[in-house]
Amino acid sequence: MLGPLRVCRAGAELPLGPRQQRLVLAALLARAGRPVSLADLVGLLWDGEPPASAANAVHRYVGVLRRLLEPGLPPRSPGRWLVRHGGGYLLRVDADHLDLLRFRALVRQARRAAAEGDAREAVRRYGTALEQWQGRCAADLLSAAGAHRVFTTLEHEYASVVCEAADAALRSGRPGAVLLVVRQAAERHPLDERLQARLLLVLASDGKQAEALTRYRDIRARLYRERGARPGAELRAAHERVLRHRTDAPRPATAVGEEDAAPAAAGPAPHGPAPVTVPAQLPADLPCFFGRDRPLAQALALAEEPAEALRVLAIDGIPGIGKTALAVRLAHRVAARFPDGQLFADLGGFAPGGSPADPGDVLHGFLEALGVERRRIPPSTESRAALFRSVLAARKVLVVLDDALDLAQVRPLLPGTPLCMVVVTGRRRLSGLAAAYGARLVGLRVPAPAEAAGCLLRRLGPAHRGARPGVVEEIVERCGRLPLALAVAAARALARPDRPLSELAAELTAAGESLDGFGDDGHDNDVRAVLSSSYRTLGPRAARMFRLLPLHRGPDVGTAALAGLAGLPPRAATEAAGELVRAGLLTAGRPGRYEAHRLALAYAAELGREDAGERPAPAPDARIRSLRRAG
Repeated sequence: MLGPLRVCRAGAELPLGPRQQRLVLAALLARAGRPVSLADLVGLLWDGEPPASAANAVHRYVGVLRRLLEPGLPPRSPGRWLVRHGGGYLLRVDADHLDLLRFRALVRQARRAAAEGDAREAVRRYGTALEQWQGRCAADLLSAAGAHRVFTTLEHEYASVVCEAADAALRSGRPGAVLLVVRQAAERHPLDERLQARLLLVLASDGKQAEALTRYRDIRARLYRERGARPGAELRAAHERVLRHRTDAPRPATAVGEEDAAPAAAGPAPHGPAPVTVPAQLPADLPCFFGRDRPLAQALALAEEPAEALRVLAIDGIPGIGKTALAVRLAHRVAARFPDGQLFADLGGFAPGGSPADPGDVLHGFLEALGVERRRIPPSTESRAALFRSVLAARKVLVVLDDALDLAQVRPLLPGTPLCMVVVTGRRRLSGLAAAYGARLVGLRVPAPAEAAGCLLRRLGPAHRGARPGVVEEIVERCGRLPLALAVAAARALARPDRPLSELAAELTAAGESLDGFGDDGHDNDVRAVLSSSYRTLGPRAARMFRLLPLHRGPDVGTAALAGLAGLPPRAATEAAGELVRAGLLTAGRPGRYEAHRLALAYAAELGREDAGERPAPAPDARIRSLRRAG
């Protein structure tokens, strides 16, 4: 794997077949004994535009590889190497048979030696480990897969180990032992500032200070030419160490102190580019955030996973369910893991009275925040996306994309490196992110009664904690346990601190099934406005079905009942219901069953009353009973 893909048996190299078949094998080897999903394999082979026969083609390639690797083994033999696992495949392999695993075993030995203070032994073992690499991972397949995360992850792993080897060599006073491998790695990754910083220090420590200074000037010019930015803190600190003849192992970029900062005398980059900044764009966290323990734990677990691929978390749910609050809370919890910055964009997918953000405009803002001069930002969205991925290639940055409309809006905004993490929120379930990028999908439901009550009390503070029993529960029930409605209700109570909560509960009860009790001076926080922003995205059939939903009485509704309500054939009714689900106005429950939040139904009833002249007269009781049985 660590170079051109080769498989040998008894000293003879095996023919691996066509490129796509070799890519399948390379992906299985790159995961080194862990499963690869069928979706990942399809995405690797066809780059997002697979034919209808894609899955069958992957199965055929796997069958050929099995016969090649395991000649004569019966189909269900326990000795098989290549096996089905869940929805994909797994290749059982060990360090005696795969150079990647042998490399990792040697690196572990080197790290143990370094931890024990034996820097010379660590350098020797790092050198043996890096000898396993004969070029870029799966080098003969780069034209087809060089940018795919399965392989770029291994390249990042290689670069990190080279940096560790350089640090060990600098500590042991043996820079010459790693100079060649550090030089090769720096040539292979010319924009990786970690590697370039190590190369400067190794060169200077080996008595080649003039070459190190020349190298720094070349790197600085290239960074400006290709990124429009000056070197980052770690590379500038290495340059300063060379100037001061301090070529010991550097501290990580996140720990660079004032004494290591590049002085003004180091000079600006050619033509004076703006200094690199570390963006910190996260909105303020909610001090009254409460609950959501399970989805928050899922999200934190993803942030703490080893960085093998770009980590993407997609949070979806109905309007007002608290997606943004959860995303912002999570982002603040993990921000320290991303010392190169945190980017935030409101994509306005369902913004009241607005239109979705253009990805090109969002990229322009991100690039400026990352230190790219405005005149260096290309005009097209595709070029900006490519530059964005290049700028983030060696940085640990958290990207939060709030209120996404669909996958097409999100795709250009994704980094290409496993060092980064992306959190996306949206009313629609972005299943395409899971298929194409392995995103973790988290669907938010209304909180349980006790959690909703805790949420309301946290917002109200100590002033209203002495409310008589049952009042808080009544308010929570009138709000349908929807976090946005709870926030609006709490704001009304806090605006009148001298009045008991029972008056608010009475007002909400008097409002009945209308949304009059959930208005807000800020239009963005108005429950009616938030629901309206979803309703406006519907086509005529789905909009009419939504307006008719209140005619059905029951906890959920089936496809047959929806077809009867809207006067649609079953297929058209299913399509309209799916549109309502994607807009966040219905929730899919059991197969063929749907649920609507009580406040969504209240809004639908308001709309229905507005066009009562268009709607046929309500069906008689017998018809309603029939619809219930059908649904």
